[in-house]
Order: sequence, then C-alpha cells, then structure tokens
Amino acid sequence: MERNDIIDFKALEKELQAAVTADEKYRRENAAKFRAVEQRVASYEEFRGIVLASHLKPLERKDKAGGKRTVPWNCHTTPRGSTQDETTEISQEKTPLQPQTSAEFYRDWRRYLRSGPERYQALLQLGGPKLGHLFQTDVGFGLLGELLTALADHVRPADRLAVLGILRSLAGTGRFALNLSLMSCAERASCRSLFQKLQAMDTPPPVKGGLSQEEQGLEEQPGGLQEEESLLQELLGLYQVD
Repeated sequence: MERNDIIDFKALEKELQAAVTADEKYRRENAAKFRAVEQRVASYEEFRGIVLASHLKPLERKDKAGGKRTVPWNCHTTPRGSTQDETTEISQEKTPLQPQTSAEFYRDWRRYLRSGPERYQALLQLGGPKLGHLFQTDVGFGLLGELLTALADHVRPADRLAVLGILRSLAGTGRFALNLSLMSCAERASCRSLFQKLQAMDTPPPVKGGLSQEEQGLEEQPGGLQEEESLLQELLGLYQVD
C-alpha cells in the first residue's frame, strides 16, 4: 500500500467520537425539553435549568456526603481543566477557529471564545455556509441567542452582507422555529437590536475579497442591492421581528 493510501485511523476515531458525543448531547437535551414541557414549568429560567442540567445523573446509595471524591460531580461547571487542557487552550487561541462538527464548535465557543469581539470575528470567519452546514440538524439549546447577541453587539456596516448571509443560514437549520421561541427576553431584545442596526445601515461598496462565493454572486447579480433588501425583509419575518 502506498504512503498516500494509508488510512488515518486516529483521525477517523476522533471524528466518530465527536459525532457520537454530539448525537448523545442532542438526544439528551431534546428529551429534557419534552420533560420540561410535560412538567409545565413556570418560567423560561426553570426550563433552561432543566435542559442545561440534563447531563447530570442521580446519586446512588454508595455516594455518601463527605466521602472521597475521585472525579468532579459536575464536570461541565469545573472552572479549570488539567494541565493538558490548559496547553490545548493556549495553542487553540493562536489558531483560527476550524470546527468540523457542531460539537467541536460548541466546545470552542464555550472554552476559547470568551469575549464578544472574539465571538463576532469567529462567526465572520466561518461564514453563513459553514455555519449552516455545522448546524443543519439543530443549532442547540441556548446557542442561537448567543450567536445573535454576538452579532448584534458588534455588527459593522462593512459586514452587513456577511451578517445577512449568516442569518439566512441559521434560519435554514433544523428546529429553528423551536430554538427561536425558546430565546430569553434579553436574547429577543438583542435580535431586534440586530435587525434595527441592519436596517439603519447604508449598504457599503462590495469588498469581494472578503466575501464567500455565495455572497459575491448575490452582489454581482443585476439588482443585487434590491435582492439584499429583499433578503433583509424575508429575514425579518423568519426571525419574527416586528
């Protein structure tokens, strides 16, 4: 077998594990959503708490208070990881965000992108088509609001077309209407603010070097500016912005 034909089993195993983890997370959180609806929770915060705690397991009889604990009871809330995790974090910050799955995006979004400007630049770097591919099944509970907030807080006139492309791709993901309905009041306010800013922006001259092929095509078509405005009006309806 030639060198180029050698299969990288470690890479395949890593990709498979990431896909399994993302599928387990999706199924777990989806089941928690149905449980919360059946329980008729009184508020959005209570609903959110049930979903975010879906990974926790009940204590068993052998789990005694004050006993020796070999692992953290809630690994998702542990503030710092091992030395290896810290080393990975440092190296990740030096490289562009390149998630191959929704699970990898969620991990990087939570662990490495901690400021608003960093999150905004990461979204622009990935672009609408890539984000749409990553989240074609589901954006994930709580993440849609965070994405819209990052866009609303840092959108610039020069990025108007790119942001519209991101919004269009997110609107085409699975369970979009459900995720939109589950946003908090603050996230809904950020969504309205984002569209208000987009409406108030004058369309800048196209900078084709920084646009995706899809966005370049939209800009080069006759009446491209009119189509951009039509897209904005369509998105206003999809995101239920008055």
